[in-house]
Amino acid sequence: MPSTADDWSTRHSVLTNARRAAALVNALTGHHPDPGEVARVLYAYGESGAVDLTAGDIAEMRTAAARLREVFAADDADAAATVLNRLLREYTGPLRLTSHGGDSPWHPHVDHGDDAPWGAWLLASSCLALTVLVWERQRPPGRICASPGCPDVFINQGSGPDRRYCSRRCATRERVAAHRRRQA
Repeated sequence: MPSTADDWSTRHSVLTNARRAAALVNALTGHHPDPGEVARVLYAYGESGAVDLTAGDIAEMRTAAARLREVFAADDADAAATVLNRLLREYTGPLRLTSHGGDSPWHPHVDHGDDAPWGAWLLASSCLALTVLVWERQRPPGRICASPGCPDVFINQGSGPDRRYCSRRCATRERVAAHRRRQA
């Protein structure tokens, strides 16, 4: 069946939200993030309102990011679905549509309200996007970078073989290191 503009828009939105989830997991784990750094990630992925994050907001978001990281660590679709089902059951509300009082087009939410705390919003919106990717592709939505020195997660998209590294830089660094080990 041919794809319509609305189909493309929905897939693009899901992929954007999944990429935002990965970017926030990366920004919130492994170090003590600056609220401005986290706000920049939110703005980069379309947040248009004021982002005034407190230390408490960052702490909640770090907890949510740690839970989301489990999805990226999944080896297969079954493991990813198991983690997502647990997170959806424990941390989200029922599926609903919202337009945020007419400020945006109608879209799905699974958080407990339009004024949910940042941590709850991050977990719910990310779970929704990552769930759709598992559903569409029947494989984990992303991975943790295979480079031992890189803790970053990434969305694994496309129809080709699964990526192992978050970036070309990590892939190149590992190829060079393997080459040097063989030469030694």
